[in-house]
Amino acid sequence: MMAREQHLVLSRTAPAEEPSRPVAGMRRHRRWLVPLLVALLLAQMAAVMVTAAVQQTPTIDEPVYVATATDYLHEHRIRYNPEHPPLGKLLIATGVAVADPHYDPSYTGAQGDVGRHLLYESGNDPWRLMLWTRLPVIALTLLFGLVAFAFARELTGTAGGLVALALYTFSPDLIAHGSLATLDVPAAGFVLTSAWLVWRARRRPVLYLPLSGAALGAAVATKMSALPAVPVLMGLAAVSVVVAGRRREAQPTDGRGTNSGPRKALSALSGPADSRRRKALSLLAGTAGDRRRKVPAALAGAAVVAMVAVAVVWAAYLVVDPRLRFSPAGPVPALHGLRGRLVDLLPVPEAYRAGMRVQFGLEEYPWQGFLFGHLYTGSLWYYLPAALLVKTPLGLLALGAAGAVAAVALRRLRPAAPYLLLPPGVLLAAAMTGSRDFGTRYALFVPMFLAVAAACVPRPGRRWTTAVTAALVLWTAVSSLRTFPYYLPYSNEAFGGPAHTHRLLHDSNVDWGQDLGRLADRLRERYPHERVWLVYKGSGVPSYYGIHATDPRTVPTRQVHGLLAVSDSALVKARGRLADLVGSSRPAGDVGRSISLYRR
Repeated sequence: MMAREQHLVLSRTAPAEEPSRPVAGMRRHRRWLVPLLVALLLAQMAAVMVTAAVQQTPTIDEPVYVATATDYLHEHRIRYNPEHPPLGKLLIATGVAVADPHYDPSYTGAQGDVGRHLLYESGNDPWRLMLWTRLPVIALTLLFGLVAFAFARELTGTAGGLVALALYTFSPDLIAHGSLATLDVPAAGFVLTSAWLVWRARRRPVLYLPLSGAALGAAVATKMSALPAVPVLMGLAAVSVVVAGRRREAQPTDGRGTNSGPRKALSALSGPADSRRRKALSLLAGTAGDRRRKVPAALAGAAVVAMVAVAVVWAAYLVVDPRLRFSPAGPVPALHGLRGRLVDLLPVPEAYRAGMRVQFGLEEYPWQGFLFGHLYTGSLWYYLPAALLVKTPLGLLALGAAGAVAAVALRRLRPAAPYLLLPPGVLLAAAMTGSRDFGTRYALFVPMFLAVAAACVPRPGRRWTTAVTAALVLWTAVSSLRTFPYYLPYSNEAFGGPAHTHRLLHDSNVDWGQDLGRLADRLRERYPHERVWLVYKGSGVPSYYGIHATDPRTVPTRQVHGLLAVSDSALVKARGRLADLVGSSRPAGDVGRSISLYRR
């Protein structure tokens, strides 16, 4: 017995330096290994996005946003593109300020005409201007990658954070649209940031609820399609306030480092019967009072998020024009009925309400869609889920779906399920009701939240889940890198890969006018003396890039001889003369997997 006690004493007093050296070394290595992996993942994403930004010509929407941002800087007015709030374009304006293009505010025309005039008719270099306007969006896309890492790490640990970041940085859709001067990635990323901050509010609501409201306001001040997330995140804010209150109640309150709740319960059970009854009733009354206090606190938390979000919207318009002048370049349609009354009641600037009227007007237009080889007029409710199945890497789909199931099924992860699933679920449901089946850019929040949900798949003590996760992350990375540098027309292996995307989808899924410069390079290298016929769908000006071509639809078919280049977005809608021309021509390859070449 004496020997055992002596051994225990020695073991407690023995120096711990020697046994702890390997552990300390491992911890030191881990401290620098994780930041290194994060930096490498973000660096590869930055490299491929900058490469895409350098090589791609303006897409259909970009000239409008760049011209509007330039007008903000020079004229300080809300005139062009009222259907989208100013914040995303103010971000683009930081690049415009660096490029400092010549701008003619007296030029009149539609917003698309103003964009082309700025890029091609004002003495500016469109390559340089587009690169500078794309760089702020690239930087913001990388910052949202850090948000995905932080969100996942708080849910599942550092390994889960690295899984989420890897899936985020290798997502072809996020790379493709994160390298463009557009609004889709900023809006989706701000929603992700708001969801992460409202999750953090479960511990410190006073700090994080206003920050969550600011991120939510940034989302709806960038794109109005983020509006359905407002009631969702307000509800989650209320939940976070209630959870934070419960945690405070569980903390020691008797000044001696112990929880006073159990002591109160024990004291209520001690003493005479009448005394116990009175104490129990008193505790019940206190509990009811606590519940009555929680409801106003929860409502206050939701109100804070909403009020800060509205303040950010107002601030975005005030930054453009402190006098809030609104002189739209085009007509703003009237909006009647219940929707019109609801829009008029919103506590936002008049220009925002006018933009909502424009958006509702666009929803009434009979747009054409294309899905799995079928051209149709109108919209299909299942278009976005189907397009996401095509455009999302299989590894990300599998891990994201499994992570969503794990978040609901596992008790330790279940509190996070509403924060992970409700915002993207509601936004996707709202987007599915839209009439514009133009691409997965309307649902970029899906791959963002899927990447975070995927962190829930590896489970402690089950090594096979770690191995499967690593294999699927690697598969996603390989699938993404194989499509370099043509990320916009990506589709996963189940649907044939990027070379077959144009047979399944159209518009911003495949061909958004981004490869006009690459077509010019191909013509100079391989067809320097050929007669070129071109059907191009985009905002670029072919002649600026040295493409001297004629539209084959303007002359008799018998006169069309030489090389025929057709944008895939126009090809899938080919009818009449264009269909006859393509059908009677011999395929001669493609450019960037978005422009098909034919010989006649």
